[in-house]
Amino acid sequence: MTVSASITINATEAAVWAATTDIARFAELLTGVEKIEVVEKPATGLVGLKWKETRILFGKPATVEKWITEAKEHYHYTTRAGQDGFVFITTNRVSGSDGNVVLTGIHETVTQGFAAKVKALPMVFFKGVIRKAIMKDLEDIKKAVELP
Repeated sequence: MTVSASITINATEAAVWAATTDIARFAELLTGVEKIEVVEKPATGLVGLKWKETRILFGKPATVEKWITEAKEHYHYTTRAGQDGFVFITTNRVSGSDGNVVLTGIHETVTQGFAAKVKALPMVFFKGVIRKAIMKDLEDIKKAVELP
């Protein structure tokens, strides 16, 4: 299942990229994130950055370990996380030009094995919830960097 959302931001591309890649500060920047704990930091670049992210999901804290698997500076990065037979792949993409920057969040849930496939059947009903969470993150970034 793939869910995505986009938002246009009146800011510089560099400011949007900096905010969306400042993972250590996500608990301050994104209202949906309760806590970030950086586990491993690469010597250079983003690929290999690993952290534990705690969000409130359905009224309870949920922590997952995420890591960046792919990145193209000032364009996109992709994270991966796994839990209970599911793999979660998230891509954040920056496009457009200064003053008209489009930030897109894409979340893909992939099942691993029969049990996860059965558990995933009702997930189709949560697409709207997932899209709303993605959109809230994008709005928080917009609020942090948008020019008046």
